[in-house]
Amino acid sequence: MPGGLDHIVHAVRDLDAAADAYRQLGFIVGTRNRHPWGTHNRIIQLDGFFIEILTVAEPEKIEPHRDGGYSFGAFQRDYLTRREGLSMLLLASDDAAQDARGYATAGIGDEGVFTFAREGVRSDGSVAQLGFALAFARDALSPDAGFAVCQHLHPENFWSPAFQAHANTAQAAAGVVMVADNPTDHHIFLGAYTGLRDLHATSSGVTARTPRGDITIMEPVSFRDQYGVHLSVDAAGARFAGLRIAVRDVTVVERLLQQNAVEATRHLGRLIVPDLFGATLIFEQGMVR
Repeated sequence: MPGGLDHIVHAVRDLDAAADAYRQLGFIVGTRNRHPWGTHNRIIQLDGFFIEILTVAEPEKIEPHRDGGYSFGAFQRDYLTRREGLSMLLLASDDAAQDARGYATAGIGDEGVFTFAREGVRSDGSVAQLGFALAFARDALSPDAGFAVCQHLHPENFWSPAFQAHANTAQAAAGVVMVADNPTDHHIFLGAYTGLRDLHATSSGVTARTPRGDITIMEPVSFRDQYGVHLSVDAAGARFAGLRIAVRDVTVVERLLQQNAVEATRHLGRLIVPDLFGATLIFEQGMVR
């Protein structure tokens, strides 16, 4: 069964500009990595979770979707023709092949497992081999949102406390927020994707509480009430809107953003960055499970 939140893809058109913007928020941003299928990324690590800032840098290398095969690069390319923002969520997996079989049984995936490797750079500058196995899931009602699980094949070479010592005191992912006109339309998919039978449902939305962070789907008006940001649902189904980040000290974040002239607002005890390359970043006080 899938585990907690592993990472989220933030699709942008200018990778270095987005990396600079995250630095202005007080994050340590990794160096540029290149995928053989044409996308490049830069990584921000938290405890057991990372933000993958990604762009399509070599469009001529993008493989098309094929029958029985899902193209990660093509999905990101198509997403970027419409908007920038949070494009795909990946849950942690101990066995991507088993999760792929589970998704096929549930009728939300039939792509098998996509495995790839690349080199990474440790905090001391040495090179390490990294490997990942992905299994994709699809919410047929939400073509603008990507879902998968990610199994780290060499986790000891990926995670680094040195890359998690952020000036803004960020520690972990508290949750991911999606918006949809009818959140309950996605209840069955969310349960099948996370493997959780008991979801928390309210009049404004539905939440899956994973072992590492929540996935919440809410109406745009509820997003405005919770985070002070007005969003319209301009795509079919649900789409990713916000990333909740647990920090040790919100006042440290606020002071840093003021120093760097970054637009942010306080709302219900949270610090909100309303439009970072199409994404809302939500800084919250305290550790999470």
